[in-house]
Formats: sequence, structure tokens, C-alpha cells
Amino acid sequence: MTRLTLVLAVAVAALAPAACGEKEDVLEPGGSKQVELMLDFFPNADHAGIYAAQAEGHFEQAGLDVAIRQPPDPSAPIKQVAAGRVDLAISYEPEVLRARDQGLPVVSVGAIVREPLTSIISLPKAKIRGPADLKGKTVGTAGIDYQSAYLETILDEAGVSMDDVKVRNVGFGLTPALLTGKVDAVLGAFWNYEGTDLRLRGKRPQIIRMEDAGVPTYDELVLVANEDALKADADKLRAFIGAVSRGTQDLRKNPDAAIERLLEANPDLDPELQRAVVKVTLPLFFPPDGRPFGWQDPAQWDAFSAWMKESNLLEQPPDPAAARDNALLPGAGL
Repeated sequence: MTRLTLVLAVAVAALAPAACGEKEDVLEPGGSKQVELMLDFFPNADHAGIYAAQAEGHFEQAGLDVAIRQPPDPSAPIKQVAAGRVDLAISYEPEVLRARDQGLPVVSVGAIVREPLTSIISLPKAKIRGPADLKGKTVGTAGIDYQSAYLETILDEAGVSMDDVKVRNVGFGLTPALLTGKVDAVLGAFWNYEGTDLRLRGKRPQIIRMEDAGVPTYDELVLVANEDALKADADKLRAFIGAVSRGTQDLRKNPDAAIERLLEANPDLDPELQRAVVKVTLPLFFPPDGRPFGWQDPAQWDAFSAWMKESNLLEQPPDPAAARDNALLPGAGL
């Protein structure tokens, strides 16, 4: 399990540069505040803004001593936050809504990747140009219930019956299942990551994005905190998000610094792939004009929560307004 720690090295106040739509937040690095962040997966280009903040010293400048941890399994991050074992975790909008439905005291405090990355990916030989072409095909999934609901919605929109598609659970071996011909397409792979990887390999992947095929848009990656920490640790959490905001701005200018930090955290990463993924993902890190970094669209959360309810994914649907909070964003979320 990788643990990277930044040690506070400065003790002078600094003024945070404001992004579009943000007020200026004054940094007060008078002491070292410990922050433990658990990622959703191994360190990769989806976390580039966080590693850019680390590489450029923004955590230090904000008076934060940040430890970045990998999860023991994909379900761990949100549970660790709920139990108060870590300060923050990277998770997914549907996971936050489901956790709230189960009574876990977790809140999304900022969007990290603002659009769906989950997609349907196939290779040219399958001749799947759109959702209707899935009829008679075998689709591999990771066995996640809400992703199966994505497929049902997509097929329904395309006028295809679920009975006309064979669904095969391949776990997290999505790309191998596709490349070995065990399935005709996979649902659950990220278009920016696995899609880019396949493109660099010359496989010419065919990609169907969720929001283009009938699934309501959602924030793929979000920053999650414990509900009790929103008041008790508000300054610390706000400082962390502000540092990531500044790091993400720097990412535009100098992606190599973040890539180097990623490679230190995970030496198995392919530098060429990480650079290519950062390039296609970069626009998704930033909010709409006039909104602060990390802004979460209330109407979008309402619509996606309603879809989860209609898809029988939530037993007692939580108030989506309670599941997300923009108050800790740069400029107080204005």
C-alpha cells in the first residue's frame, strides 16, 4: 500500500490565486494539519490534479501534511470515510448515493472528474457502432449492479430487449476479456483510460459513452468526507480542496510534474499512457464558467438520484441535496 507524505516546509501566509468564478481564499499555513486521503484505485492519471498539487507544493503551502493511500479493495474508500479512519476518499457519485441510502454518514464535497468515464467499449470486429448493435452480442461487466442498470437503460433506449443480450461477469478483467474474444464488448471500462490504452495499442476501440446513450450524466469521481467532519474539520478540508484546485490549474501548464509524482507512487505505470490519459481527461477536471473548482450541479444530482430510484438501486432514496455539499469549495462554493 503506497503512502506518500508531504512534510510542512513553509510557515508564511500566501494568497491563493483565484480560478474563474472563485473568490480568493487566504492560506494560513501556521501549522501542520494531517490529512489522510484514500484513492478509489491505484494512483493513475484520473488523480493527476491531486499529484500536481503535491508536486507543486500546494499542500505544504496550505499547511497540510497529506498522506495518500491506495485502497485494499474498491469498496473500502467510502467505508473508511464513514468509519472516520480517513479524512477524505475518492469515490463515485452512485456510490455516495447508495452509501447514504444505507445510512452511512458520507457527503460528496467536490467533483474531481465531472463527467461519466464508464463506457461500453468494443473492437471493430464486433461491428458495434451504437447501442442497437448490442443485440445478439455478449457484454462483459464487472458485476456491479448499477452498471448493469446502465446497460438496461441503454438497451431500452435503443429498443433492444435484455433477453437479446448475453451478459457475462468478468470481474475487473474487462480489457483481457475483450482482447481474448471472450466477450464482444465490455461495460465498465473507462473511455479515457482503457479506451486510450487500446487506442495506443492500435486496437481502434469503438466507444459508447453512458450520457450519450440514455443514462443521466453524473460526476464519475468525487471527493467524499464524513458528515461529522464538515464542521469539525471544515478549514482543513477547505484547504485541501483549494490546494487541489491550484494543482489542477498547474496541471494545464506542466503535466510532467504530476506524471513524475504518479510514477513515484506507482512505478508500474506507463508514462506514455499517463500523459495521453491526462490530455483527454484534463477538460473534465474543470467546472463550467463562473463556477468554482469541484462544483457539483444540484440539478444533475437530482436527475441521477431519480434515475437510481427508478432503476430500483436505492431502497430509501436519500435527499440528493444532503448527499453533496459545495460549501467547502474555493470561494465558499459561490
